[in-house]
Amino acid sequence: MKKENIPAKIHENPFPRMKSPAVSILLPVRNAVRTLPDAVASLRAQTFTDWELLLVNDGSTDGGDTCMDALANEDPRIQVMHQPPLGLVTALNRAAEIAKAPFIARMDADDLCHPRRLERQLEALRADPDLGLVACRVSFGGDRERNRGYAEHVDWLNRLLSPEDHFLNRFVESPVAHPSVMWRREVWDTCGGYRDGLFPEDYELWLRWMHAGVAFRKLPETLLTWNDPPDRLSRSDTRYAVQAFYEVKCDYLAKILPTNRPLVLWGAGRVTRRRFAPLCERLGPFAAYVDIAPGKIGQQIEGIPVLSSANLPPNALILVGVAARGARARIESHLRATGRLPGKDYWLCA
Repeated sequence: MKKENIPAKIHENPFPRMKSPAVSILLPVRNAVRTLPDAVASLRAQTFTDWELLLVNDGSTDGGDTCMDALANEDPRIQVMHQPPLGLVTALNRAAEIAKAPFIARMDADDLCHPRRLERQLEALRADPDLGLVACRVSFGGDRERNRGYAEHVDWLNRLLSPEDHFLNRFVESPVAHPSVMWRREVWDTCGGYRDGLFPEDYELWLRWMHAGVAFRKLPETLLTWNDPPDRLSRSDTRYAVQAFYEVKCDYLAKILPTNRPLVLWGAGRVTRRRFAPLCERLGPFAAYVDIAPGKIGQQIEGIPVLSSANLPPNALILVGVAARGARARIESHLRATGRLPGKDYWLCA
């Protein structure tokens, strides 16, 4: 039996359900009884009130099931589904299936919404019919010194605001914080929901939607506190390992890269080459590597020449794969100075 076929038990809410709320909020929960009440309280404090909250209890063993039922008993806008521990993707897709609103928002049990989050995101989507998804800037709710990499990721994604920013930077990393987004229901219906596999489910969804032409925008306001607890799933699940991100980004890169231009990887190190190996499996070997190390320039690695930045083929399409801190900005500055355009002559990929 496929796990998707295992029925979920829906808590019997004593209040009648809303017929057609403007926003449905998807909130999967597993063992988050300590933080869930505050997360839900931040939703109940929203200036915009025409919403439904779909809580999916994904096999909690910490008393969270009782907590969720109690929350639903307090507010007619909250509905609870109880299921065995089937995973985040199943929980999210089940919630989306019963969502009644034309706009769908995400939220996690350990994060906090600022009071105007739903109001501002809904305004943005209603004002611009060309937008499919609206996120917001987020504040990093963690230890910046201990978790510097995560904090810098938050700083990076907070700089991406326009649809063009998101489109051109989508192969670097996930350009939006998952619990900060709101999208049109029609995007979900047209492009599909979360897929289950050995990859980060949110990143795959964003790449698939952008590949289909969905425009992403981020509001300049900070409207969510994105907390960073030590038991965050992304630290323990192999689906969120670095190579898993490269597997899915290589899959979508292969869908868009032309075959009539030499493909060059900026970064000749072993780690970089390994990360982009899935792309070579789909498109064949790179025409060249680019490196700044004098000992590598002019050499060959498995028959592929290593070039300096000054000797790039004029018609090359360049993938920037160097992940060292600060390298991306320096490389992009060099490429722009030589007249190369992002999304046309090069893609930032690390």
